Amino acid sequence: MRFGYTLMTEQSGPRELVGYAVGAERVGFDFQVSSDHYFPWLDAQGHSPYAWSVLGAVAQATSRTELMTYVTCPTMRYHPAVVAQKAATLGVLSDGRFQLNVGAGENLNEHVVGERWPAVAERHDMLDEALQVIRPLLDGEHVTFEGEHFRVDQAYVWDRPEAPVEIGVAVSGPESVERFATMADHLVTTEPDADVVGRWDRVREGAGLGPSRKIGQLPISWDPDPAAAKARAHEQLRWFGGGWKVNADLPTTQAFDAASQYVRPDDVAQTIPCGPDLDAVVEAASAFWEAGFTDLAILQVGDEKQQEFLDDAAGPLLERLRAASPGG
Repeated sequence: MRFGYTLMTEQSGPRELVGYAVGAERVGFDFQVSSDHYFPWLDAQGHSPYAWSVLGAVAQATSRTELMTYVTCPTMRYHPAVVAQKAATLGVLSDGRFQLNVGAGENLNEHVVGERWPAVAERHDMLDEALQVIRPLLDGEHVTFEGEHFRVDQAYVWDRPEAPVEIGVAVSGPESVERFATMADHLVTTEPDADVVGRWDRVREGAGLGPSRKIGQLPISWDPDPAAAKARAHEQLRWFGGGWKVNADLPTTQAFDAASQYVRPDDVAQTIPCGPDLDAVVEAASAFWEAGFTDLAILQVGDEKQQEFLDDAAGPLLERLRAASPGG
């Protein structure tokens, strides 16, 4: 089981994120994931730097930890041919430490280009076409493509790492698993759902494909003061409980604020470990390895406690997580 750190671009500025990445590597995290958004979820979070610039700087400031997007939408803000170029460049800058994780996106981040927001079935069609463009470009092929949603004219990515950048795809249910399990290398999802993991493995096995990673994320609000931890989690992450089907369609931070206005601090604390108890974090994390996950990224809520978390809590937490997880 590998444990990662979340570079949450919605709650920290770019300089701070690079500093946290250095600290996360120093304390012993195995990998780091970065959100790739245009907006924060709520105005209270207050940030949203360009993830690819941040990751480029992180690639130079670190030397060991693997880097990932969590996740990039390669269909509206970005053309898939450009995503392939960006991913390959990061693969070179990081000496092969970068993995591209993609998904169907959220209205909050994609509406800025002025296009209509498609229904989920169409978004999956777009992601399918995007992967048909990205994969061969990362493999060093010349690509000309004409689909329903994208056209590519004689594209080629010149600078690529020695080994092709691997791809993870965000899935949430049977239909997306059946469709994308054979198109990507690894699974990405936020819920510790053993059925999703099992179906993913069966689809890949049936196609003659090898084992893959299953990458999840666990938000926590560590703080020596439990009340402060709960208040911060409520202020900044109360939207989290809406679930993907809701969160994908809301267009603005104001909409997320309205949708979560009746969520109470105690409601948030029931789903996010809040306070200094590291054993509570381990207990929450155990649901992921019991569901068959191989990788889990910890998301510490709040910029103001990020450095203290890395200095005081992250090391002991990693020791407990590794001792409790399979093979620890």
